[in-house]
Amino acid sequence: MTAVEGLDPVVALAVDVPLDAVQVDDVLDGEPATGTVVLGEFDGREYGVWEITPGAMSDVENDEFFVVVAGAGSVEFLDDEVVVHLVPGSVMTLSAGARTIWTVTQTLRKVWMAT
Repeated sequence: MTAVEGLDPVVALAVDVPLDAVQVDDVLDGEPATGTVVLGEFDGREYGVWEITPGAMSDVENDEFFVVVAGAGSVEFLDDEVVVHLVPGSVMTLSAGARTIWTVTQTLRKVWMAT
């Protein structure tokens, strides 16, 4: 990588993301663990890397834009009855308050920005 003045590039796949077990009440299958590393702020919005290991969990989302960089799984939107399959390169947004189920078959890592 070439350094550019004022930029501090990060390789998302190389970021060490400490993982914690998902709260028991949110686990639907397996023993998923998640972790988040905030990398910085851009235009008043936080961005970072998030990872989840295989299993299934329920969640209530925040406003977010993300790109999957590794792994595979799906996110089910309970209120809309829609399932989106996620693979590296998937780009999508989440809306605050959306009730979801994340089902992960291969440890999934995404780069996110809070909106």
